[in-house]
Amino acid sequence: MNQQMRKDVCGAAAPIAIFVEASSCGISRVVLELISKATEIASKSPREIVAFFPCFRNADLASELAEAGADRVIVAKDPLFDTYETGCYASAVSAMARSTLPDILLFGATPLGRDLAPRVANRLVTGLTADCTALDFDTEEGLLLQTRPAFGGNVMATIVCPKHRPQMATVRPGAMPLSAAKKYKRVGKIEFFDAKISPVNVMSRILDITRKDVVEAGLESAKIVVSGGRGMKGVEGFEILKELASLIGARLGASRAAVDSGWISHEHQVGQTGHSTHPDIYVACGISGAIQHISGMGGSKFIIAINKDRNAPIHDVADLSIVGDIFKVIPKLIEMIKEQPKS
Repeated sequence: MNQQMRKDVCGAAAPIAIFVEASSCGISRVVLELISKATEIASKSPREIVAFFPCFRNADLASELAEAGADRVIVAKDPLFDTYETGCYASAVSAMARSTLPDILLFGATPLGRDLAPRVANRLVTGLTADCTALDFDTEEGLLLQTRPAFGGNVMATIVCPKHRPQMATVRPGAMPLSAAKKYKRVGKIEFFDAKISPVNVMSRILDITRKDVVEAGLESAKIVVSGGRGMKGVEGFEILKELASLIGARLGASRAAVDSGWISHEHQVGQTGHSTHPDIYVACGISGAIQHISGMGGSKFIIAINKDRNAPIHDVADLSIVGDIFKVIPKLIEMIKEQPKS
């Protein structure tokens, strides 16, 4: 039976809960990003941060979550959690939510999170904002401000859930920085939870797993990103950017227009339908600055725009703008870097 958790039940100081996605490789980076964001919210509106961790073989990762900033790590350990299965995970996370009554429940917008979150929202009879690129908190109203692209990516919409709890959102990997948890130095405790899962909860069965080797662009954790857009004019233009990126230790990104043109693979796409990245330095080369692209890199600490169109929207968000021909500016920059003495 669905159980609805209204605002007056949870209370203003109810916890912020985060679903933990982990594998044999460790905790998913987006989980740590969400803990950081939760820590930031908790600094404005004091409350506990709770991690929901259904698992089996990797329960030892719970200590990392406690060190990352979770006040409580609630571990539900069961062999049925060894491999992700929708019914079991949805039952467990819903049970954890009913037990802890969180005000906010966050998931990473990964393939797993996108499958699980709406099922949990349905069981808890609450709303869900999918694929958020930014989160904030209104301390006066007690509302989570959930921002995501809308209307085909032409506007950024901020969505709230005023009447139902928990306030639920999936957040795109790379959209949140990792600094907050270290800043506030929260260290939590680990406790175990009986989710009362049984084979009757199993809704599907995995028959086979085929692994595909994918070359990751590394954009979500990059310190420096050099991205190219339609202005690069072709594959040859991206070869110039690859050289620049190699010289300065940067990762290579691209706009959707460049990817759709076949100049570079989708793994490098930054924006609404690609990766979110927040590097220390983002160099946008020949990118006009459509809102779909800005949504994926707007959180960069320092943005450099190189575009011959002085009216291009990218200049409005840039910290440093260079109005000029990419094919003159970039080669000159490469030449200057090569002339610098090696340390």
